[in-house]
Amino acid sequence: MRGAAFVASFFGAGYLPKAPGTWGSLAALPFAWLIMRAGGASSLAAAAAVVFVIGVVVSNFATRDTREADPSWIVIDEVAGQWLTLLVAPPSLIGYAAGFALFRLFDIWKPWPIKWSERRFDGGLGIMIDDVLAAIYAMIVLGIGRMLLER
Repeated sequence: MRGAAFVASFFGAGYLPKAPGTWGSLAALPFAWLIMRAGGASSLAAAAAVVFVIGVVVSNFATRDTREADPSWIVIDEVAGQWLTLLVAPPSLIGYAAGFALFRLFDIWKPWPIKWSERRFDGGLGIMIDDVLAAIYAMIVLGIGRMLLER
């Protein structure tokens, strides 16, 4: 496995059997917890932005020799999306579980404009952008849930 593929697969998580996107999202959770504990939400937001940029670059390199536009083993996009989602999740096991579930729901379901963005953008940007949009949906639902529950 070449360097770009290793990073794009989030250090091999994308090569785990069945549901690589779920594995990528799960692999992102402990790192998000550590980043939040060390530096708070601003650090997690910055880390998500850095992973997004790195994801665009390594996805371009990793797919250069493939015929697939978005190979399932590329899961760095799930990491960026999961970290964005967790920005609004309560810092608890239940909060992270809810953030994980909602992000996976929207990443799999792909309501508009997520599905549209997959067709609109090519290369690494196309791979990464749909997960950012899924994260935005998940963040909205989590935010509404928190407002209702924390009254």
